[in-house]
Amino acid sequence: MSEIKDPALPGVPLSGAAASEITRRDFLNEITWGALGIAGAGSVAVTYQFFSPNVLFEPPTSFRAGNPDLYPVHSVTFLQDQQVYIVRMPEGFYAVSAVCTHLGCVTQWKPDAEMIACPCHGSKFKSDGTKVEGPAPRPLPHFAISLTSDGELLVDKLQEIKSEQVLKV
Repeated sequence: MSEIKDPALPGVPLSGAAASEITRRDFLNEITWGALGIAGAGSVAVTYQFFSPNVLFEPPTSFRAGNPDLYPVHSVTFLQDQQVYIVRMPEGFYAVSAVCTHLGCVTQWKPDAEMIACPCHGSKFKSDGTKVEGPAPRPLPHFAISLTSDGELLVDKLQEIKSEQVLKV
């Protein structure tokens, strides 16, 4: 065991309470090592976050919307997880975006007025996405819709189509 020596008397060890006191130098050394440890841990955390992959988990752009029999004629069905309306008219099916073209709010189907309304700024659209009123600069886009080999509706949100195109079933 090492002895603590009195700095006033070189070579003479300290005794009793004086040996257990922390000097100013020891205190500052402890604070310095603590600050360096915290800074080092922060650097490791930031470096780990930089090297870890930054991935967004978004829903797929192409999705199955189920069997056509699920949608009655003259119906507008909102698929919340995909933010798409599946509209079935006597002419056929079409898929309309549920995201307002003004500022990107998610619209709502109002069955009593038979309109799609934006709750944020009051834009209104017909069930086919045509703008009726409000600040929206253009109509709601239509997405490509087709039938899979097993008879389900397949919507591709990456492919915008003209509003006149409908899927006849």
